[in-house]
Formats: sequence, structure tokens, C-alpha cells
Amino acid sequence: MIRAGVIWNQKSHRNRGGDVAPLPGVVVEVAPEEPAELFASLRRFAEHGVDLVVVDGGDGTIREVITRLPEAYREAQGGRLPRLAIVPNGKTNALALDIGSPLGTTLEQLLAAAEAGRPTKRRRCLEIVRAGQPAPERRGFLFGTGAFVRATELAQKHHSIGLFDDAAIAVTIVQAAVGALFGGSANAWRQGEAVEVSFDPAPRWFLTIASTLKRFPLGLKPFGEPREGLKTISVQAPPRRLHRALPVILGGRDAPWLAEAGYRRDDLTAFDMSWSGDFVLDGEIYGGGELTVRQGPELEFVIP
Repeated sequence: MIRAGVIWNQKSHRNRGGDVAPLPGVVVEVAPEEPAELFASLRRFAEHGVDLVVVDGGDGTIREVITRLPEAYREAQGGRLPRLAIVPNGKTNALALDIGSPLGTTLEQLLAAAEAGRPTKRRRCLEIVRAGQPAPERRGFLFGTGAFVRATELAQKHHSIGLFDDAAIAVTIVQAAVGALFGGSANAWRQGEAVEVSFDPAPRWFLTIASTLKRFPLGLKPFGEPREGLKTISVQAPPRRLHRALPVILGGRDAPWLAEAGYRRDDLTAFDMSWSGDFVLDGEIYGGGELTVRQGPELEFVIP
């Protein structure tokens, strides 16, 4: 028998006003506000032998769970991680799309798949480690700086007026592109940030994005063809030939002039950054500084 525990976020977009129907042998914990309380919930799962943790929420809920999961299970089970599953009830659900847990997936479907031993998907997460800190500060799947932070702020505004999932992403890309393409030399989108990155000495960057995901909404392929591992795309500021580069990059293609114009893709296991701006991790904005972005542990996901 599968011993399953559910972290249910009652504030997630599609969970508001709803509830989780109790199922035999399934422990349900409401996602708490405080990180320490979430750690305690995961610790209880580990102590009771829960070997399937189901996250009912969006990308933010998943980020919070996987940030604390390895430590919670390390203390109680010597580091043996449980399998994970996603009931995608958030605003964007990028990870669920990537692994193949579509909108409408139910807890019952995931439990049935786990019991039947159906094939699973594996993804490494990202770890954000502050300089001088021994343990990761956060874990997630999609990291970005510069224009990606501004785009996230736009997306949050779109959520507030009722745009979600692909619609919000499409409108955000269009508005961000307009700002970057038609702004003048003093335009905040085009100016970029003074950032030190370990893989390139360029002084200013329009954006840097890193991810371990393989598939992205709207069929976009910013890192090229789908593949495993930590991938980055970086654009120097101000962005050059952006009107030509944008469709090439989003379509997953390459062109000989991209590198000369300040666009680069890299496959890395880790990189360092130092800057005074912010970064985004799975839809949430945090303060930057001196940090390392690196591959984290491989996680196994049950899919319907």
C-alpha cells in the first residue's frame, strides 16, 4: 500500500472555496503560512512513513515544499526522498505541464497511478545558495533576473484582472517585447543590470534565465531542444537585434549571429552571480546579492 500525504493550499487559484475529500490512508495537511510549520508537516509525513507527497496547489506551493522536503526527510529517514505528485491548481502550473500532470488531474488518479506502478518522470530542481551559507536558501525550477523580474511583475498584474495560464503568459510576452523593442536608451527594460556572472565577463545583462524544466507553456523553447539538466539563456544589455532574435530563441532555434549580438545558451551544473537587483524563482520575487545557482537533487514524480 502507498502511504500518501497531501499538502493542500487552500489559497491556490483553483482551490479557493473548495476542500479536499478525505480518502482512506491519506494524510492531509493544509499548507501553512510559516516555513517552520510547513517543515513540521513534512517532518510528520517522514516520521509516519509517507512515501508519496502530493502537492495540491501551484508552482509556488511546490517551491515551498521542495525547499524543505530534503531536510525534513533527511532528519527522519536518512535522506531517502519520497516520490512527489502534483494536483495542478495554481495560476500557471509550469512544472505540472512539464512532467505531464495536466489541469484536471485528481488526487484519485495520482493514487491509482502510484498503486499500479505506472512510469514516473524525474526532474532535478535548482538550488539557490547564498554566499557563506552551507545550505540552500530555496529550491525551485525556473530562475530569472533582469527583464524576467519585470515580466513577472506584469504577469502578477494580469493575474489580478483574471488572466491565468497560457493567456497570462502570452499577454506578458507581448507587453514585455513592446517595452524592450520600442523603449529608448533610458528605458528601464533595455538598460539591464550590472551583474557579475561566472560564465561571462559582460558588464550589463538584459536578463538571465535558468531552468531544469524540459517543456514550457505555449510550446516555447527558450533553451533550445528539450533536454535534461541545468540550462541557461542570457542576453547582454541593451539587447541587440531583439526583433530578429525573439522569434528565433522562443522557437528553440539557433543562428550564427546570436552570439555576436550578445545572446548565449549554456548547459551548466552551477554558476555564480553577484548584483544588487532581484531574482524570480517559480513566480516569486526575492532580493539578489552574492549567490550560486546549482543543480539540486533529482525528484521523482508520479503522473496520471
